[in-house]
Amino acid sequence: MSTRKLKKNALGPTELLAQAIALISPTMTAALIVPTMFGTTGNWSWLSYALGTVMLLFVVFNLNVFTSRTTGSGSMYAYVCRGLGMVTGGISGWALIWAYLGISIAGATGFAIFAGTLLGMVGINVPTTLLFVVCVGISAFLAWKNVRLSANAMLILEGLSVLLITVLCFIALGHKGFAIDAVQFDPKTIPYSSLGLGVVVAVFSLVGFESATAFGDEARDPLKSIPRAVIQSLVFAGIFFVFVTYVEVQITHGYKATLDTLTAPLNVMAQIVGLPALAAPLSAAAMVSFFALNLSCINAGGRVIYIMGKQGLFHSATADAHHKNETPHVGVLIMSIMSFCLPTGFTLFGKMATQDIFNDAGTMAAFGFIVAYALVTVAAPVWLKRLGEVKPLHWIMAAAAILLLIIPAVGSVYPVPAAPVNYFPYAFLVYMAIGAAWIISQHRTKSADELVLEMAQ
Repeated sequence: MSTRKLKKNALGPTELLAQAIALISPTMTAALIVPTMFGTTGNWSWLSYALGTVMLLFVVFNLNVFTSRTTGSGSMYAYVCRGLGMVTGGISGWALIWAYLGISIAGATGFAIFAGTLLGMVGINVPTTLLFVVCVGISAFLAWKNVRLSANAMLILEGLSVLLITVLCFIALGHKGFAIDAVQFDPKTIPYSSLGLGVVVAVFSLVGFESATAFGDEARDPLKSIPRAVIQSLVFAGIFFVFVTYVEVQITHGYKATLDTLTAPLNVMAQIVGLPALAAPLSAAAMVSFFALNLSCINAGGRVIYIMGKQGLFHSATADAHHKNETPHVGVLIMSIMSFCLPTGFTLFGKMATQDIFNDAGTMAAFGFIVAYALVTVAAPVWLKRLGEVKPLHWIMAAAAILLLIIPAVGSVYPVPAAPVNYFPYAFLVYMAIGAAWIISQHRTKSADELVLEMAQ
């Protein structure tokens, strides 16, 4: 087992916040997910984002039980290990790999969609697979080379994109005379039966706030900077999503096509307000934002693989940090290969449209996050009880978070969604069953002392 470790004190509060926001990818939601949400919950789409944000704030309370007291690599995986043991922790790590891989594919496909749109504006047609190569290849290099470099790149790219979208939204509000859109607040039209699935879509949009916890070994003053990055990224994203969704729904009222049928709602907004010249900058902003999303997932997923390798669940090579760059280069390579090969395979052999791969990957990824969030929520009060620090509030907040997480869990299967979405939960269960069997078999061959020692190395 290698003793090389990740680079210390490489990330400050700004870089940690950038990692979390890049993985949440506000641009992704504004550019591609709001139409999906509108198709699910209609004029009350903003409410689904509000409910999703509140639900995840309860998760954050429990997550920050750990982030404010202990630190290390491996994201929520390591926290669940502390609270519920190595086997359950391994299962949470397995779920996180699924989750980060799914969102990384969403990043690669989103990049391809908007890069193709941008190139099409100047009459250039590039194969989708080549765009996957560009996105994942550059992401892999940055994640392998320098964690601070990749974090700063994500900060700049996502920051410029969010700024442009915010300006467009205020122009759109001005176009409507800053009038309140009463139809979005009519209680008689609340789609109660579809709010559960709407929260699933919201979870897809909001996941990633926890990704700063994967950089505990590389952060400066982690017991302060990581909890702040977790809660700040979620609150910022939640407010931004409610605002952008409200504006997109309002500005497209009366448009020749409904919002749920639009593939480029931001470009349509620019057209409606009389600024069609913004189409190219908006497509470019979305393109670089999806690149940042792919990069952030490769970074986070690579670190989960790294710490699981230290536990002995994967080959010992995955537990090795690069001798010069001090990055989890093997985990990064594994995430990058899968992030490229899976969408490429579905494109070439499955003949799937890039938009469909994007939608399916993001929806399936949400299942992994829900499992990881539920496990870390249960682990928090259990761990505090072991430390003698648990209070009634901790049990109450954990129970509330679990109850709220049931909403998207049930909403993903009832009412039964149309094919192929109705099969996604079963595919995820098969994946989790395979992982659980592997993790249990590995733990049976080693003592608890050996596993703890491997994680500490």
